[in-house]
Amino acid sequence: MKRSIAVVVVAGAVLVAPGAAHASPALEARTGQALAAHRADVRASAADAFTVYRTSVDASGAAHTRYTRTYHGLRVYGGDVVVHTDAKGAYAGSSNSLSAPLSLSTVPKVDAGAAARAARSAFSGRVTSSVAPQLLVDAAGGVGRLAYESVVEGWAADGQTPSRLHVITDATTNEVLGSWDEIETVAGTGRSLYSGNVSIDTTLSGTTYQLRDPSHGGNTACDMNNRTSGTCTLFTDADNTWGTNATSDRQSAAADAYYGAAKTFDYYKNVHGRNGIFGNGQGVPSRVHYGNAYVNAFWDGSRMTYGDGSGNSRPLVSLDVAGHEMSHGVTGAVVSGGLTYSGESGGLNEATSDIFGNMVEFYAANASDPGDYQVGEKINIRGNGTPLRYMYNPSLDGSSDSCWSTSTKNKDVHYSSGPANHFFFNLAEGTGATAYGTSPVCGSAPAVTGIGRAKAEKIWFRALDVYFTSNTSYVNSSNPANTARAYTLRAAADLYGNCSTEYRAVRAAWTAVNVAGSDAACP
Repeated sequence: MKRSIAVVVVAGAVLVAPGAAHASPALEARTGQALAAHRADVRASAADAFTVYRTSVDASGAAHTRYTRTYHGLRVYGGDVVVHTDAKGAYAGSSNSLSAPLSLSTVPKVDAGAAARAARSAFSGRVTSSVAPQLLVDAAGGVGRLAYESVVEGWAADGQTPSRLHVITDATTNEVLGSWDEIETVAGTGRSLYSGNVSIDTTLSGTTYQLRDPSHGGNTACDMNNRTSGTCTLFTDADNTWGTNATSDRQSAAADAYYGAAKTFDYYKNVHGRNGIFGNGQGVPSRVHYGNAYVNAFWDGSRMTYGDGSGNSRPLVSLDVAGHEMSHGVTGAVVSGGLTYSGESGGLNEATSDIFGNMVEFYAANASDPGDYQVGEKINIRGNGTPLRYMYNPSLDGSSDSCWSTSTKNKDVHYSSGPANHFFFNLAEGTGATAYGTSPVCGSAPAVTGIGRAKAEKIWFRALDVYFTSNTSYVNSSNPANTARAYTLRAAADLYGNCSTEYRAVRAAWTAVNVAGSDAACP
């Protein structure tokens, strides 16, 4: 969420300039002074400048301020930092994405035209447009190199999934260093497909009811009429009863999507104190019946889109899928630049959505679709009745890692999510036989006793909200503090005390998925 004043810190000075954040100018100024006095701690060179992205304040008055970074005026991709201050405004540490201060030339050896051609070559679908490459510093790996970021827009290889592919190319060699897509995949009565008959809040306009939710920021549901572009028609009805619990009625899928959006909104507001996906009370549109036999769902940064499935698969509007996809919106709003959608950070991005998608399911307490620590179990996307993913033993899907290894970073982000999903299950429910499935430990790790979902979800959300940076990973030998293990331990210590039962459970749950750390031993 943007506001009109931000603090910019340049070479140790504190200035006021146009920008973004949501805290008082006085608080931003104090945090800026703390940052200026601890530039070495945030790996800042003399050429670095920082701008406030957002601030969150604890009930105690402690604050956590996220900054974006520039180097000689160039944006630093992966250079974000979180500065923590206590209730009196004193510096209390930082979360850093960089391993060392930046030191590099800002003169490219490759021109922008060559970078644009390399980016278009990296796009596997049909290109419709592209944005001119922008010079930046790529520090996603913790160290900086001069690079270009190009954005290529079009349609993915399936011809129906829109794509906005960001491609990073080396400004010296024109090598493609990485890429990620902005499109992140998968009072009336609603007679839904998956959640049964549910109560939903609608709007009466004249004598016609609309799927426009006045209780949840204006959430809407509209019909794409099996197209991939063009007008999405708002659902309307004469009697305020939506659907027939059958796919033959187009309103049924809309009822599911609309209900899922409302429950996701309520979950974040009532459990985590977050006012909607974007934190500003704003709802989101849900587009249903997208494409021709389209077997996917996606979040595009501002709205949800659901396909109807193909063959044995069913419309992708189940409650956990809605919670999953909209949680991508939370991650993108909370972390500056989001959790980069590739490698281990991409796996943590996907795991965050799997975790909170499941927590939405538990929160809704709907007897027709109870919480189960599975992902997409209702939509039958494989056509054989099995879910997309299993949190208690991710490798059951045939592709995900249950245990971290050095090859985890090379997997598709939907599969590198496995260790974090497994960690969360172990933290909440424990290892071994459970009511949901059997969770094995990795190697010779000791068994874990769970602390319950209520505490586990609070720990993960706090780690995401105040500690994660854009390139947080499972393991980082050059910057071990910038890991999910380190940040969830900090979150557990904040919430329940250092070396508390909950803190020890976090340590044990990470060890059980083969993620070690450098955290100090508890007495």
